[in-house]
Amino acid sequence: MRSGSGWLLFPALLLIFLFFLWPLAGMFITTIYDARAGFSALHGYQRFFTDPFFLEVFLRTVIIGLLVTGICMLLAYPVSMLLARLSGAKKSLLMALVVFPLLTNSVVRTFSWMVVLGKFGFVNKTLMWLGLIDNPVKLLYTPIAVVVGLVHLFLPLLVLSLTSAMENINPSALEAAESLGAGPVRKFFRVLLPLTIPGLAVGAALVFTGSTTAYVTPQMLGGSRVLMMSTLMYQKAMISFDWGTATTIAAISTAVTFLVIGVLYAAARRLGARA
Repeated sequence: MRSGSGWLLFPALLLIFLFFLWPLAGMFITTIYDARAGFSALHGYQRFFTDPFFLEVFLRTVIIGLLVTGICMLLAYPVSMLLARLSGAKKSLLMALVVFPLLTNSVVRTFSWMVVLGKFGFVNKTLMWLGLIDNPVKLLYTPIAVVVGLVHLFLPLLVLSLTSAMENINPSALEAAESLGAGPVRKFFRVLLPLTIPGLAVGAALVFTGSTTAYVTPQMLGGSRVLMMSTLMYQKAMISFDWGTATTIAAISTAVTFLVIGVLYAAARRLGARA
């Protein structure tokens, strides 16, 4: 970089500070500052982590986020491997099919799952037609429905990230592993997986962050029976008008997101160094 060219970054850094860092810092300061108690007011966090109801919502959000991320990993690898091998019109068509859900409004997609998972929806009618059940099974407003909706919502992000990483792998590396006697399983875990760790970390971070902060899908498929941090924050802010608790929930969600992203990138760096 030439001397003095660093000033070219100043407008971008200023925008990041004004519209991201400053509001974020203001949110955290609001949760720990009180006009009477000063900066020692941590009663919001203390109340959150000592209340069984808040802890249940927090753990449910983290577990669902990890579960969605894990399922997306299992589904994304075969699809990404197929896309990375294809070329021409076939690859363009399949890539368009992968990206197409991202072009559809999340409300529309969630409504479609409400129809599929409803009491008289496609899933229940199919199970009854096969004779596996006698009466409709309750699928809506359950954690299963929320997980299914979130997987459908964020799976394309991980597929695109892994596909990009696999396209940068030198085919000779896989051919060398085959020539040395590595089977499909060993070739995947010893060659393909380590080389796609950076793309996996980026995609997993996007999926986890999105699934733990999404509002429309948990609200429509889970309702008040499957509260998550996002839906609880909305209730506290817009229904109860408890802005202090809502801000605390937002701050905790943001901190957990940064923590998980940091862990993912640290793990990716360590595994990448071993590859």
